[in-house]
Parts: sequence; structure tokens; C-alpha cells
Amino acid sequence: MIRPAAPALGAALAQRFAIIALDNVVREFPHKLDHTMGGAEDVLRPRALHPAFHGSFDWHSCVHMHWLLARVLRRHPQLACAGDIGRVFDRHLSRDAIASEVAYLHRPGTASFERTYGWAWLLKLAQEVGAGAGDAFRRWQGDLAPLADAFVARYLDYLPKANHPLRTGMHPNSAFGLAFALDYGRSRGEQALVALCEAKAREWFGADRDYPAAWEPSGSDFLSPALMEADTMRRVLGRDEFASWLTSFLPGLADGDPATLFTPAVPSDRADPQIVHLDGLNLSRAMCFAGMAGALPKGDARASLLGGAAATHLAAGMQGLDSGDYMGGHWLATFAVLALDGP
Repeated sequence: MIRPAAPALGAALAQRFAIIALDNVVREFPHKLDHTMGGAEDVLRPRALHPAFHGSFDWHSCVHMHWLLARVLRRHPQLACAGDIGRVFDRHLSRDAIASEVAYLHRPGTASFERTYGWAWLLKLAQEVGAGAGDAFRRWQGDLAPLADAFVARYLDYLPKANHPLRTGMHPNSAFGLAFALDYGRSRGEQALVALCEAKAREWFGADRDYPAAWEPSGSDFLSPALMEADTMRRVLGRDEFASWLTSFLPGLADGDPATLFTPAVPSDRADPQIVHLDGLNLSRAMCFAGMAGALPKGDARASLLGGAAATHLAAGMQGLDSGDYMGGHWLATFAVLALDGP
């Protein structure tokens, strides 16, 4: 897969990101809950509701900040903060904490809880922990497994009745949910999940033509609906089939058209919780551009163009990490790792 040449996820950058994540995952407030209350007894603080994932402003951000910690620990086990990561994981990914997270899914009003963005990130975390070596990773994998299994079950229940995809540039984006579920399913041999995701991707996106990517971005996007769909389809289609599909889906791509898709977004206010999403858009575009480039057949001229676009968007997105504002700080480092090191 073609990746931007620099910067890479070296030890110094991994340590920087880990410090950000370690601060976030234990920071309970401010917090934005996805929580349905049926009565006064349901008025509970985040830590009581989610003993594993109560930090980082919201549940899904806390999950993917844990993914960041697992990724940097696996890539760089000698990090200075490796012990701190291990202690956090021993608490947050303990059997009891995960059992409480599973129990939460049985509460009334949770059918659409974090669907499907949080589902996808939980499976991505489980995939990353499962890829680690050593007794600690094996213990965390085992303790996390019941929650991963619960979300696999939710995918298997939800996808057959989801007749239409969500083409938003935010959390409910259906392509994002499929992409990470596919990654997990293939890594864990979850054949029913893989088959369903592949079939649903073809059903939802296989006939898409002349996608209106010139309309992107919307002002609160952190995902590109066009590129996320393409990055999902490259997981499903063979190289030649993907190349042909991409020609029909984005026919002007080889000429850098539409220009808006190749132009990094510029956030006007990084303290605004929606506008700062555009930093994440640049980073997720970098991830998608790189993934698409690596999936094209050898000699396809679009690969070089997409690789260059990945580098341009990575450089733009990294600027947002220096703002210091919590509205970006509670999640952006994760998207930087995706852009630098792949999903």
C-alpha cells in the first residue's frame, strides 16, 4: 500500500500520541453521552454507565483512543509510557469493566447506541489487541471478546434490514461501519460477518456511478462520503474490478476532478466542535487516498495521484494537532495514526 513518505509513526510521534490518549481516556468530564433515560434511576455519571469507556468526551472517542494506545504499544513496546498504557488497559479492559459494557447493551433504548461508528471502532480495537504479542495482549483480548461478540451480533441483526446506506460525512456513515467490520471479521475468521458486509457493500455501492463528490465537504464532515465508500469497496473488489468500479464512480479522478476532493479543508475555528471535524476530514481523506492507491493494479496512473493527495492531506491534517483545544484534542490523534500507519 502506498503511504506518505513522511512523517512516519516513529517512536517519538507514538509517544506524543500516547500521552494525549492516556490523558483523554481517564478524563470523565466534559462528556457528551449517547444515553436514553427511561426514569430518574437512569441519571448516572459516565463512569457509572461505562466503566471501560467513560473518558475522551464520548464513548466512541474513548474506544478509538484505546485503539491508538494499543497500536502504539504494539508498534513500539519499549515506549517510555508502555507501563502506563498497560495499567490503564488492566483497569479499563478488565473482565468486570467489559461485563458492565455488555450489560449496558441490554438496557432499554440501546438498539441504536453508537450505530455503527462506535461498533466499528470497538471491533477495530479488538482487532488491534488481538494482533499484539505477549501475555498482556492475550489477557486483554480475552476480556474484551464478549463486547466484540456483542457488536458482531448487532451487525448481524442490523445489516439485513438496513435497505439504504447512510451517506453522511459523520458518525453514522455506513461505509465506515462496513470497512472496519470487514477488517475485524477477516482478522478473526468471522465468516458470517465478512459475507454479510461484502454482500451489503455490493448491494449498497456496487452500482454507484458519477458520484457527486464536488458537493463535498459539508461544514462538519470528518469523513468523505465519496472516498470512504471507495475505501470500503477496495476491500471488497479485486484489483481490476475495483479499478473499473472506481472509473465509473469517480470518472474525473485521473484528472484531479473534482478539485474540491483534492483540496484540503481549512477549519476556521478549532474550538468549535463541528468545524474542527474538518481537521479529521483531512486525515481520513489521507487514509482513504492511500488505501485506494494501494488497491489499484500495477501501472494505474491514478495510484501516484492518490498517493500525492494522501501526503497533502496528511500534512494539512497534522496542523490541527497543535491547536491544543479539547474539541479536537479528544480524538484527532487517532485519525493521525490512521493516516500515518493505516487502519
